[in-house]
Amino acid sequence: MGGVPPQPHPVARRHRDFADDPPTDVFPPVPAAAADDGRHGGQAVGPAHSDAASPPSSGADPDGGPSRGHRRGQAHAQGQAQGHAPGHGHGHTAAPPAGRRVKMLLAALLAPAALAALVGLVLLWASGRAPTSQAATATPVHAQVVETHAARCDDASGAGAPTGAGGDGSGCVALVVHMADGPRAGRDLVQLVPLEPSTPRFAVGDQVVLSWSGGDADDPGSYQVVDFQRSGSLWWLAGLFAAAVLALGRWRGLAALAALGLSFVVLLMFVLPAILAGHNPLWVAVVGACLIMFVVLYLTHGPSARTSTAVLGTLVSLLLIGGLSAAFTALARLTGLDDTTSALIGALGTGGSSIDARGLLLAGVVIGALGVLDDVTVTQTSAVWELHGANPALGARGLFTAAMRIGRDHVSSAVNTLVLAYAGASLPLMLIFSVSGRSLGDVVTTQEVATEVVRTLVGSIGLVASVPITTAVAAVVASRETAD
Repeated sequence: MGGVPPQPHPVARRHRDFADDPPTDVFPPVPAAAADDGRHGGQAVGPAHSDAASPPSSGADPDGGPSRGHRRGQAHAQGQAQGHAPGHGHGHTAAPPAGRRVKMLLAALLAPAALAALVGLVLLWASGRAPTSQAATATPVHAQVVETHAARCDDASGAGAPTGAGGDGSGCVALVVHMADGPRAGRDLVQLVPLEPSTPRFAVGDQVVLSWSGGDADDPGSYQVVDFQRSGSLWWLAGLFAAAVLALGRWRGLAALAALGLSFVVLLMFVLPAILAGHNPLWVAVVGACLIMFVVLYLTHGPSARTSTAVLGTLVSLLLIGGLSAAFTALARLTGLDDTTSALIGALGTGGSSIDARGLLLAGVVIGALGVLDDVTVTQTSAVWELHGANPALGARGLFTAAMRIGRDHVSSAVNTLVLAYAGASLPLMLIFSVSGRSLGDVVTTQEVATEVVRTLVGSIGLVASVPITTAVAAVVASRETAD
């Protein structure tokens, strides 16, 4: 025969490019109708590019198109194979309905959760006045240190001769402070501060906060130096944080900052008043976390199947964390009565009897785990969609397998982050127990340490579970989602 020798089959090269992918997912079976369509399409364009002296070939490639053996070169053959791909993709007519069904399923799962969160918001809203502290309240007064000198601690005027520390009443520093507000704004007064390891050191120019008991405004004994002013440095830090978020995230960063502000609104306007009103702290935390989750994720990432998948994965993981924390705080007989909670109940007096200390502990576990869960679920859904965009032929199983490799790396670092965050917050407590001379078993089973252990492990279990849950849902949704 005088025809051109057959060229190497382009499909074999394409199979070698995707050798690492599961063959059943990358190359799904082609229906007969699709193969016929591709064959007709290939014959329609064949004469425009074929050699006039060569008879048409009757062979067919595995994609359903005619053999490219009579084409003029390998590059020309590859161009024809690539041009044939859209005709092959149009043969799958079941994808659009499946995409709609998955999105409707997501809506059917999330709509009741959103409705339940709104109903919980109405039922748990603090309608009455929240209880107030029964302890005597002091008025803060802002001042600036204008002079410091050593003085005797038994000299109320602070004008005594400087002496060293000893048992004769010496060992204080006299601070001359200029009051910026309060009952005697614009005046100076002297405050004695003992020189002890547990007291801070003050210098001229320091911005401090005084506590006025409400007594004689001209008596220095009615005031006490309690803290430094930090509003300026905190505002600068907040501005630097906002600038960093906006520089990297741009409009999405602006949406993230708005979502962060709304999270504080939910905490300050709903969660805290509802707990003080005597409602179950765990239910309040679950409802508040759901509200924050819906607001933050949809406002930051926009309404889409990808965001809904992250929301669903976060919701399931939150429910798991709530159930595990409730079970193990009961099994470990954790009361939640640490120093801070005991001080709160004591300050509220009779109103503090309505505070559920164990429920307050559970609420802290749920809200504390929400931020880390958001990070993991959003990352996993983004990984699945990026993998789907890079290789649209991957099916649900292939997407799940590839994304789980990313998820394992992510969850290992996230668990370590969670543990170190709790350890850092409890560092002074850990130092106290390290010098107590008690065994490790005795230290771990104490109320304070066991509380942090349960908080850390329950949060980590929910974090680990969120990876396969979110990845599985995302793989199913992404593999069936259709482009608009």
